[in-house]
Amino acid sequence: MNTLRAPKTAGEFSQYYQLRWQILRKPWHQVLGSEQDELEKYSIHRMVIDEDDNVLAVGRLEKGLGQQGQIRYMAVDDKAQGQGLGQQIISELEIQANRLGMKEVCLNARDNALGFYQKLGYDNQGYSHTLFDEVKHYRMIKTLTKSAQHKIKQAQSLQDIWHETIPLSKAMDLQISYYDSEKLVTICDADFNQNLHHTMFAGSIYTLATLTGWGWVYLALQKKQQEQTNIDGDIVLAEANIRYHVPIKGLAFGQVVQDDVSGQLDNLARGEKARVNLVAHVYCGDNIAATFKGCYFISPK
Repeated sequence: MNTLRAPKTAGEFSQYYQLRWQILRKPWHQVLGSEQDELEKYSIHRMVIDEDDNVLAVGRLEKGLGQQGQIRYMAVDDKAQGQGLGQQIISELEIQANRLGMKEVCLNARDNALGFYQKLGYDNQGYSHTLFDEVKHYRMIKTLTKSAQHKIKQAQSLQDIWHETIPLSKAMDLQISYYDSEKLVTICDADFNQNLHHTMFAGSIYTLATLTGWGWVYLALQKKQQEQTNIDGDIVLAEANIRYHVPIKGLAFGQVVQDDVSGQLDNLARGEKARVNLVAHVYCGDNIAATFKGCYFISPK
């Protein structure tokens, strides 16, 4: 049975890049290593592997201009053609783009792949460039349709509160890009929040992590209020610790998942303070770039 996921180990990445080179570079006598570029560690990678851990298909999503994502390096093993693996990769990368607040996805398709991408909803924008003096590419774009999960009223209310009461959040262009009660994803303008090394400023990373955690508690409180109308409270950060792992450039987002949250809000109904502990991760592409551990108190109103 095939599995679709991100590469995790050095060995998996080696196979991932090997397939890229084999399909996209070797036939044109390009050296091994030419299938990679400087954006690898800042991007979203996906692959399909079989039950023997052989890599059958690969693709990458990177940040484009503004709210645009770009899919690159799509490749399917010759022995796995016709199984719909390329479509699976595209679909997964579009889901990731949607969750990261991207409004459209672009790619440069080889002339023999135009029909494939058109069937998936991509519009041909015309000739883009010729690779290796013989492989013509065409620019293609698809507008993404947001699911209802992205339009939750409470999430939009939270974003408005941030921008109205915390000037830094508005300057950072901090936004909620995905929320479904199990996962909260926030994004900001990583290019704006740069330091002198042209990577994301540590203070901006901390702000993104802190507010992602605060936002999770806020949305949990809103959900609880729908069940018990007598519950309300003010949220404050009581304890915090952050560890920075790798620099951030390009795709940056904060995330909290339900499995990383402990505590409950029932104390508020008794007029007592509630406590929530959580872990928020800040990602750069597929990589955890910072780990934030916070304790939030909710004081009853």
